Amino acid sequence: MKMTLKLKSLFLVPVLALLAACGGGGDDAPATPTTPAAPTVVSIAVTPANPTLSIGATQKMVATGTYSDGKVSALTTGVTWTVKGPALSVAADGTVTAKTLGTDTVTAAVGAVSGATSVTVKGQWAAVAAGGRHNVARHLDGNLHAWGSNLQGQLGDNTTIGRNKPAVVAGANTTWRQIAAGEFHTLALRADGTLWAWGFNQNGQLGDGTSVDKLVPTKIGTGKWLYVAAGKAHSLGIDDKGALWAWGRNFNGQLGDATVLPRLAPVKITVAGTATWTAVAAGDTHSLGRRSDGTLWAWGGNASGQLGNGDATGADVNAPVQVGTQSWASISAGGSHSAAIRTEGTLWTWGDNLSGQLGLSSTTKSAVPVQVVLAGNANNWSAVSAGLKHTVAIRTDGTLWTWGSNSNGQIGNNTLLDQTAPVQIGTSTGWTSVAAGGQHSIGMMLDNTLWTWGLNADGQLGNGQNTDQRVPVLVVQ
Repeated sequence: MKMTLKLKSLFLVPVLALLAACGGGGDDAPATPTTPAAPTVVSIAVTPANPTLSIGATQKMVATGTYSDGKVSALTTGVTWTVKGPALSVAADGTVTAKTLGTDTVTAAVGAVSGATSVTVKGQWAAVAAGGRHNVARHLDGNLHAWGSNLQGQLGDNTTIGRNKPAVVAGANTTWRQIAAGEFHTLALRADGTLWAWGFNQNGQLGDGTSVDKLVPTKIGTGKWLYVAAGKAHSLGIDDKGALWAWGRNFNGQLGDATVLPRLAPVKITVAGTATWTAVAAGDTHSLGRRSDGTLWAWGGNASGQLGNGDATGADVNAPVQVGTQSWASISAGGSHSAAIRTEGTLWTWGDNLSGQLGLSSTTKSAVPVQVVLAGNANNWSAVSAGLKHTVAIRTDGTLWTWGSNSNGQIGNNTLLDQTAPVQIGTSTGWTSVAAGGQHSIGMMLDNTLWTWGLNADGQLGNGQNTDQRVPVLVVQ
């Protein structure tokens, strides 16, 4: 009996040991699985890549992360945004605001991982027109801004208070297409072809059928227009069918309607032939026009030969007369002189020249167009604007040239000496357009910035001051 029990015990020992080695025979809980490590950000891309903003504009930047497991998704939390320089500011959500001109870097970081892109900040202007003592410019957002003298409401901001910085024209409309500034009045076209006018209206130059000044843009008629020009006290326009119209002062026949009667509303100017009108320019007392066949026409005051018709007597002409037979690309009418570029790129001037505004190295007036010649290639002018007694032009290489009266530094060469021949202003090759006012000048550059120089008594330079400037200064953004 004892022997039997002992044998059973000896048999169970190795069986139990085997079960223990195999993990069986017990009530132990299963082992806890290991938790995989969370994916981490290994790189960051900032988009849009290398954008360009105008001053004052904003852009929401997006940070996209690539994770250690290969997945890609936008980073919405835990991102720190910074900028390197003064051109930008950045909010916590990645929205950058363009502050000053230049190129800056915006960076998004998550811990030690970061990504960045550059942002270029440029000017905010699309077009500009210079008046007697005021300027009007079209912003890239479509709004109009104006500054300078405002005694007659020519700034269109519903006041008669002058401004030395750009101020938004009343109405906050963003569909403006073309602008023209006269001595004390302003004209503008909207994208729908409608004509609007404001400012001085003593001679009916606004065209609304009255002689009452307007402090805000006022719609003129119901027609559709392609182009307008504003002179000292008269206005010109081309309608959507290519017909020529004129209104305002007409003492010298500058309206071209074969009378010397002022017109309070646009009157159609008829000229023989089938060619339509493509451009007009208005001076103090004279007018210029270009037709679709490239021909040049002139009418109005001619005391200094500004019509270019070769009449040495200086007799006024109250209807358009053709000037020569050449083909012209652009035209500009100043106080009592004219400037134009032919289709082959040559620049020609005529009329008054007491201050050297013709650029012919003399002060002798001319009753016919005379070519402005510089050393080297003379066939490379791209833009010209005639002011009261000075002229501003750009060559096809983007360089800026000026000549004529310099009483207030409107030439821009850091002197007050009149210039009878073109002088280059600075060395920049980035000029794209120019406008000459009464005794000031304004130019636009490739980066959409505006620069002004000359008389500034009324704040017409737009730099926040009222001191004349002899070299170009930046218009306040």
